[in-house]
Amino acid sequence: MDLILQPWHLFLTIFGLWLNEQLQHRIDFLNNQVEELMKLNGKKRILLDDDARRRLAVKGRSLGLKALRELTTIVTPETIMRWHRELVAKKWDYSEKRKSAGRPCIRPEIVGLVVRFAKDNPRWGYDRIQGALSNLGYHISDTTVGNILRDHGIEPAPDRQRTGDWNAFLKAHWDQLAAIDFTTIEVWTSKGLITYYLLFVIELKTRRVHFVGSTPNPGESWMKRMALNLTDHEDGFINGKQYLLMDRDTKFSKAFREILSDAGVQAVMLPPRSPNMNAFIERFMRTLKSECLDRMIFFGESSVSRAVKSYLEHYHTERNHQGLGNKLIEPNEAVTGKIECRERLGGMLKYYHREAA
Repeated sequence: MDLILQPWHLFLTIFGLWLNEQLQHRIDFLNNQVEELMKLNGKKRILLDDDARRRLAVKGRSLGLKALRELTTIVTPETIMRWHRELVAKKWDYSEKRKSAGRPCIRPEIVGLVVRFAKDNPRWGYDRIQGALSNLGYHISDTTVGNILRDHGIEPAPDRQRTGDWNAFLKAHWDQLAAIDFTTIEVWTSKGLITYYLLFVIELKTRRVHFVGSTPNPGESWMKRMALNLTDHEDGFINGKQYLLMDRDTKFSKAFREILSDAGVQAVMLPPRSPNMNAFIERFMRTLKSECLDRMIFFGESSVSRAVKSYLEHYHTERNHQGLGNKLIEPNEAVTGKIECRERLGGMLKYYHREAA
């Protein structure tokens, strides 16, 4: 019996061949893209999160190992199939739902309170913490308190007392604390590109910052003048401060510290490589650079001074600070009137406010 082809049979055959060709072009294009991306990445391993692995495992399983080997993939087909097997195994894993034998786990709220009491009260021992928990209706043994603290890497009371708590020290002396530090900037001068050292002091409680001065040579004589300016009995920025935090930079010389001491300010030398202990001024330096210094080219020391002073006006009166509840250091009380925009440093810094009536 002869097979008679109908016109629509011929049409479907041609259409199927055309569609297959189009799909092959798309696969070739995607393969080339993957190859180029892998070349750009070099031999570095491409890191995928669990969600990405899960998606590739599911889709790879639907294609099969043979089809995966015909494609260019960012991981081997065997890896994708292994991910799929792990996904299946995890589906049937009920180990997390089994009840563990032995003593019941300590409730998370009790663990949190034990850790909190120990950190807030360095002098409290296990019995004192146990008693404080009992006052709140939580009854556990002092041995359990000790186990919780050991699990969180917290020393017993005598060791906690010796090490002290830096945050507790800062809070206890908040009103009398200031911090000092340098940053640098490259400045074009008649002698070429010169590194200038900029010295700043910050009040920890208010976040107010004072630009002490700038120089290409912060020698001892210059530092002694800066110390005298800071401790001037009329308008010295650190008048009334008891402690001045500083790192172990040799520029903070013995003569510099003696001038501070004569004015009743104790220099607190921080341990080496401990920027977190001077975090307030470190954070200010990063902000100053990202919002001002790194965005400008300076010609001469006077241009640096003008830019820094303009930025500090913005910093104190126009910039919101998260450490102060997202408020201004020196707020503008006007809440009515026309909205205006004040610009500084050629429009890099903007402040929207209401013009006082």
